[in-house]
Amino acid sequence: MSLYYGAVVFAHVVSAVISVGPLFLLLPLIRRLRTAKREAEDIYLAIIRVVIRLVMHSGHALVVTGVLLILFGPWPWHSSWVILTLAVMLLSAVFLATGFSSVLKKFHESGNDRQSTLDKLQRTSWIYIGLLLIMLWLMVQKPSIW
Repeated sequence: MSLYYGAVVFAHVVSAVISVGPLFLLLPLIRRLRTAKREAEDIYLAIIRVVIRLVMHSGHALVVTGVLLILFGPWPWHSSWVILTLAVMLLSAVFLATGFSSVLKKFHESGNDRQSTLDKLQRTSWIYIGLLLIMLWLMVQKPSIW
């Protein structure tokens, strides 16, 4: 294995960790947001937006390094685990773009139930964590499904 390929593998693993790890910070933030006073809400929401942006940008690095690993590695594009990883990745990208932003926009709308919005934010976080863990499993295990 060349030095460059090893560096790309390392960058891919680091970007995977950064794209999954910070999502677990959302769970205690949402719990604190449930009891936060109005002044502190905006601070918690700003931290949540930063976490989501960090996850999004590390996801970009994850995709680029993943493409490089497929291009220069021993696996063909038509491998079942590659196709499934791409499918889950597209699903999670759409979910990240629509799921979190719509919930965060609704947070300060008048007439909106705060607790149901927080429930939806927590559910969205768990779904996204689940999607990323499925992708992580596919990339590590590399199952041959067909």
